[in-house]
Parts: sequence; structure tokens; C-alpha cells
Amino acid sequence: MTQLGTQSAYLALCPQSLPTRLAHVVALIKKLGEDVQQWHVKEVGDGNLNLVFIVQSPKGSVIVKQALPYVRLVGDSWPLPLYRAFYEYHALTRQAQRDPGSVPEIYYFDETQALIVMEFFTPHVILRNKLITGETVEGLGEFCGKHCARMAFRGSELSMQSSDKKADVALFAGNVEIPAITEGLVFTDPYFEAAMNSHTPELDPVVAQLRANVDLKRIVQSMLAKFASNTETMLHGDLHSGSIMSTETESRVIDPEFAQYGPMGFDIGMLTANFLMAFFSQPGHRKDDLVGYQTWILSVVKDCFVAFQKEFRHLWSTERTGMLYPKTLFEDQGHSSENACEFVLGNIWTDALRFCGIEMHRRCLSLAHNADFESIEDTSVRARLEARNIEMGLSLILNADMLSTPQDLAGLARKINEKDIL
Repeated sequence: MTQLGTQSAYLALCPQSLPTRLAHVVALIKKLGEDVQQWHVKEVGDGNLNLVFIVQSPKGSVIVKQALPYVRLVGDSWPLPLYRAFYEYHALTRQAQRDPGSVPEIYYFDETQALIVMEFFTPHVILRNKLITGETVEGLGEFCGKHCARMAFRGSELSMQSSDKKADVALFAGNVEIPAITEGLVFTDPYFEAAMNSHTPELDPVVAQLRANVDLKRIVQSMLAKFASNTETMLHGDLHSGSIMSTETESRVIDPEFAQYGPMGFDIGMLTANFLMAFFSQPGHRKDDLVGYQTWILSVVKDCFVAFQKEFRHLWSTERTGMLYPKTLFEDQGHSSENACEFVLGNIWTDALRFCGIEMHRRCLSLAHNADFESIEDTSVRARLEARNIEMGLSLILNADMLSTPQDLAGLARKINEKDIL
């Protein structure tokens, strides 16, 4: 870890100051060359929290990401600690170990300046944009499913030594303010008139009915309790189609600054929600081959869960070296642990569906909506599609235990996609 020259106090970068302030960083010189006059800096951060720059030279390119001391989407009225860069750095190092090649390589980290210099993926683009424009990605579901399974299994006490896992939990427990955003914006705010909420006006009757559903709110709060207290594995914490970059044939995961230890079903549930939102929003983006493209999105959802379960079972049989479900209780006594594995997978599946439904609600009703819907300018069209999305979320939260397979999930999405709720 190296400081930026003689600069010790935090100072936000800008395209003009970045070359000078990073000129003495050896890792950047190796990637970009010593002549900072040839470093071309472009700010590309379009997210809710951070500064992000692409720095290119004739020799190479990097991404520079710096945390801001506030929520960029809102402004300095919502302060946010800079330490989130520290947790993103540690999350990236663990992701690289647990699923090699799935995340950007880190070249440099400066804790004081809350910045990370990392690999620039090109010609990759944000997956959400590809889904909005109707592009496909080969093997997307398989990649996502395997990644989620490897992260879930290898970050848990199914694989890790208990002392190492507990030390990791203790480290990430310091990331207080970032999970608090999820606890509020995802699990609580959508279900009452929170100050920063917004929704498409035509949705008013749907929203009123949703917020009057006491059973729904009870289940959602039970899932918040799991999220806040169940430290099964290290989570990405904000895994969605905006935190995956893809080409036509490959994908990579970025932006794990919301990392914490939590339930195994959380990441795959959140990601599934974003695929389903892409599915329900498609009529607002295209008429040509609408059914074909929606069918492809549902195939990604199915492939993701199938790959997750297959990879999880493989890791169960080959890497189960932690204290949970030890072979001393099963295989060493001549007993199969297959039923135990299916029990664990069943709990992950049910949790994932409920987390999925909650995320589908928050992206229409809380702060920080998805471009999948927000980019549909005709609010009457948008509201009709969002109403289906909200209905799907409600069904998943209330009836997760009635869906047994990814095919059941896809079938429910197709059924609700044909309904006129508004």
C-alpha cells in the first residue's frame, strides 16, 4: 500500500489532477508508461457512489476507482465513510482466490485516498446496457451460477477453517454503513412512505395495496433478520446486471464494495431479480423478436440456478473440508451426505427467491431505480410493466416454498407477464 506522492489527507481526484497525483505510483508506470502527458483520463462513473476513471496510454490502460465521502446519487447531505474502498479491496482479493479470473486484477490500493487501481476490461460493457438493447451473452447463466456457487461455498465453513472464517467475519463486520444502506433501502423503505422513495405515479394503487399487506412485511422483515445476522458466506452484496461486464462471449464481476458476510442465497437472489426485471421491462424497449429475447432471458435465469446447483454439489463432494457437515459424520461412516447437500441447496433456493422478490420491489419503489424501467419514457407503459414486476416479487416472497425448480420460476414469470394488473 503506497500513498500518492506527498499527499496524505484525502482529496478527490479529477481528470486534470489524476496524472500528476498518480505519476509516482510504480504499478501505474508499469501499465501506462512514465510520460504522464500521454495518459488520457476519462471519467466514466455513472453509479450512485464513486468516482471512476479510465486511464489509457499507448502502452496500456487501467481503471481508477475512488470512493467519495458521500452518496453521489444524493449529494453531501448523505455522508458515507471512505472505508468502503478498504472492504472492496479485501472483497476483490477473496473473490480472486475463490473464483480465479472472475474479477478485475488489482494493481494498487491506497487506503488513505480510498482508491483502487485495477484491470480495465475491454471490450466489455455493462451487462444491464446489453440487456436493454437486446444483446445476448454466450454462457451468461452458467458463468453467473458457477461464480455464485464458488463464492458461496468457498467463503463458508463448508470449506474454510472455522478460525479463518471467524476472522474474516470480524474483519467485514466493520463495514457498518454500507450494509445499513441495504437494510434500509432494500428491506424497509419500499414498504412505507420513506423520505427518499419514489415510484411511477400510475403505480399508486398497486403500491398502496402492497404496503397494506401485513403478511408480506412480516416475511420481508424475517429476511432482513437473516441478512443482518446470518454470516454463512462472504457476499458481493450488490450483485446485479450493473455490476457485471460482458462481451458477446464472456463476463466478469465488478464493484463488491457492499461486501459482508451473509446468507448464501442473497447474491444469486439479487442477481435473479435483475434478470427478471430485464424480462418484464422488455416490451418497453422493443417489438421485434420480443418473445424470443424474453425467452433467452428466462433461459439465463434457469441456466444460472442449474449451474449453481451443479457446481455447489461438485464442491460439496470435492472441497468440503470445513466444520459443517464433516465427512467424519457421513462418508467416513459409510453414509451418503447427498441428502444433506440437497437440504442446504433447498434452503438457499427458498432464500434466493425471497431475496429476489424483495429486490424487485425496491428497484421500483425505493431509492436507486433500475434503468431497465426508468429508461422507458412513457410512464403509462412503464407503470404497466412495473406492476407485473411488483406482482412477481410479491408472489416470490409469499410463495417461495411452492416453487421447486428453475422451470417453475420461469413459468411463473411467463404467467405474470401475460397479466394486466393496471
